[in-house]
Amino acid sequence: MNSKIAVYSILILMAAGLLYYLYSRQNTQLATTRPTTWQKPRVPDWHKNAVIYEVNLRHFTPENTFKSFIAHIPRLKEMGVDILWFMPIFPISVEKRKGELGSPYSVADYYQTNPDYGTMDDFKIMVQKIHEAGMYIILDWVPNHTGWDNPWITQHPDWYQKGKDGKITDPIDYNTGESWGWTDVAALDYKNQEMRLGMIDALKYWINETDIDGYRMDVAHAVPVDFWDQCTDSLYRIKPLFMLSEGENPDIVNNGAFIGDYGWEMHHTLNEIAASQGANRTKTANMVQGNLKEGEKITITKNALSIDTVLAKKAKQYKTGYQMQFTSNHDENSWAGTEMDRMGDGHKAFAVLTATFNGIPLIYTGQESAMDKQLEFFKKDEVPWDNYPYAGFYKKLFDLKHRNRALWNGTFGGALIKVATGNDQNIYAFKREKEGDKIFVIINLSSSVQKAQLPVMEGEFIEVFSGTKKQFSQPETLELKPWEYFVYSNK
Repeated sequence: MNSKIAVYSILILMAAGLLYYLYSRQNTQLATTRPTTWQKPRVPDWHKNAVIYEVNLRHFTPENTFKSFIAHIPRLKEMGVDILWFMPIFPISVEKRKGELGSPYSVADYYQTNPDYGTMDDFKIMVQKIHEAGMYIILDWVPNHTGWDNPWITQHPDWYQKGKDGKITDPIDYNTGESWGWTDVAALDYKNQEMRLGMIDALKYWINETDIDGYRMDVAHAVPVDFWDQCTDSLYRIKPLFMLSEGENPDIVNNGAFIGDYGWEMHHTLNEIAASQGANRTKTANMVQGNLKEGEKITITKNALSIDTVLAKKAKQYKTGYQMQFTSNHDENSWAGTEMDRMGDGHKAFAVLTATFNGIPLIYTGQESAMDKQLEFFKKDEVPWDNYPYAGFYKKLFDLKHRNRALWNGTFGGALIKVATGNDQNIYAFKREKEGDKIFVIINLSSSVQKAQLPVMEGEFIEVFSGTKKQFSQPETLELKPWEYFVYSNK
């Protein structure tokens, strides 16, 4: 009996040890690192008036390295950028690779840097330089799948989804049950609790070891909601973070896992307004809607009023946080066309809208140089920088966002109030106000001359681009050229 008791005691101790190990992996930080009171999202103060810049490092410099990027930090800071979002910096899988260099989203190792970009020490030095400039860095993370030669494939094959043949499969579209066509990656299985803990460990590693400031989560909408609750509860224990979801899923913003996600529906609406006005110059219809065959024709009848429809929908869906607004990003540029392709002569008008709208604005690699080029996705393709002709344009918008509280992000900024102009199908006008800071924006979202009735407002305003002072003390009519815009601020 004594020997049996001893065996049982050993088994109980082993089980207790295993439970403690699993718990400690999820909660490696000491309880003292967690504030006495906090709630998700635990976001740093600097997010409230921040601007995001997406860095496509593969194409950024001839060397495409962390070291060579450092030279660009001062000019991006001068332009008004706060958050640098780096596309995946990890080694890229060779097995089943697409194209010459493969997709950055085919991760071969979550704990290493891409040797083409530099060493881990090179990365840490770059992070330090970014912080010294008063800027912040978030990493593009790929939680939905890994490359086929990621060590997890052989070490933990049970961490992956299997097909009917019992073999690991590429990701399946949760809407159709069919393959996404991402044959260069293997789908992870979030039913496996050990895999979840492994993913959380990897995420913690970069925060603890390199002092990054958050993540942009790729295909976050395809990962179970409860994982994001589990994951971010663990990550926010370490320090305040800026967490951005690629998808458009209100659940993972409303539950506090993320501070925001993409304004995809708004972005597509803006593309379609441009197409309705004949501004869209794309070679194929799928550059507008993304789901049509080569040469297939479409009929689009969107106008400025369509923006209000989207806003009303989002107001019902989202109870907290905010969305990222943009005219381009790496997916849009490479697969749907440049902002000039999709928005034609209206691309700057839409840039003004997204920079002054509800939400946090994004600018993509090369936009400050008026880059009218689709960058290759699977091979090296340098950005034609050309002396940054749009840098001053973006600087005016981002400096305004920093100094005028009406434009700050989420509840830190003022509510967007639509202003009737008597021509609301073609003119989009709105005002925002916060603690005495005011802005008024009026944009002709059409390819023809339009007239608008201006509102009466108290105080003196300055038009941001021209520097002209103006008072709206009495009603008047304004004539706007095609795609013309005015941004008025009282400070």
